[in-house]
Amino acid sequence: MDGATHGPTFGFPRMHKEAAERRDFLPATIHAVAGSGCPVYVEAGIGSGMGYADDDYACRAGVEVVDEHTAYEQDVVVVLRSPEGKFEWMQPGATLLSMLHFPTRPARVELLERLHIRAISLDTIADDEEKRMVVNGKAVAWNGLEAAFDELEGTWPGISDHRRRPVHVTIMGAGDIGRHAVEAATKFGNLDRNDRYMAAGVPGVEVVTIGRNLTSNLIYLQRRLLVTDVFVDATQRHDPSRAIVPNQAIGLLPDHAVICDLVVDPYLLDSHPPTVRGIEGIPQGDLDRYTFGIGDPAWDRLPPEIPTAARRAVVSCYSWPGVHPLACMEHYGLQLEPLLETLVARGGSEGLRPDGSFHERALWRGSLAGWRARERVLEPSFG
Repeated sequence: MDGATHGPTFGFPRMHKEAAERRDFLPATIHAVAGSGCPVYVEAGIGSGMGYADDDYACRAGVEVVDEHTAYEQDVVVVLRSPEGKFEWMQPGATLLSMLHFPTRPARVELLERLHIRAISLDTIADDEEKRMVVNGKAVAWNGLEAAFDELEGTWPGISDHRRRPVHVTIMGAGDIGRHAVEAATKFGNLDRNDRYMAAGVPGVEVVTIGRNLTSNLIYLQRRLLVTDVFVDATQRHDPSRAIVPNQAIGLLPDHAVICDLVVDPYLLDSHPPTVRGIEGIPQGDLDRYTFGIGDPAWDRLPPEIPTAARRAVVSCYSWPGVHPLACMEHYGLQLEPLLETLVARGGSEGLRPDGSFHERALWRGSLAGWRARERVLEPSFG
């Protein structure tokens, strides 16, 4: 991306989420946008969680360090996680690129439409074969399975015994994240741990992946849960208002079993329709805290309408890739650069065409307008 044509202004605010959320877009991404001739305004302190200083961003012509409000006042605002409570800071007609999760956040969608924000959800941008283009499925799977096996080593003291049976892992979901989860599970979620167990002659891991045709078969699912040590949710549901696994079924898992939540949908019971977790009655974690034992107070903080009587250890994180922030943002930056270049070339999201270039079509699919146009005719890919 390089040129001198003035385009829309870009704002890159920080996320101001939990303390362990250290991710921001890296200087290389910001400099690429500035190189297109678009003025870029970054919030002071951007990148500080990963060791960067303001000067690392402002050393490029066209980049200015500003306060948070000013970053949100630009024509295009780019922030990784949805900026709850700050949509009103944006100008009507401005473009927001963020992980907005349209299918499971109906109230958020309504607010964006009411404020006339041209939203593009990074998690909805897809190629012509409906494959997500801004995604870090490998990091989701490996970081989540690493945490799950860390926990399993605590709940199952015999896991390191060379006389034990193989570890049984059941993965719901065969999409991008599910496929990476298979590989991660076969390696105990961590290559060093895999090497250690192999050197000790410890039996490996048996992985079974099931799709909708079996997750909907409660008799099969119950039998499978009885022999599952790590139970992984990597699904993308047609209907987020209905759980896949009822809470009482969790009680079929062995006492030492660990539930690995890679989807981390919220409980939004007041929405119409409501959104519930795929595995009913488990806590939702974040980067500050993503491991929950059966006696953790987080269970009791769930909505009272949600049954939680059956409990097993859970690992759950809203932002699994953020466990390793620098690698995560390098990955996202490479995926985003050609999309941002296209957005600049079209003069902003208002110029996007559903029949334009490859990246233009992808951005259109990720836009709220494009999603609204397609939601009744396209089913979400299974992930």
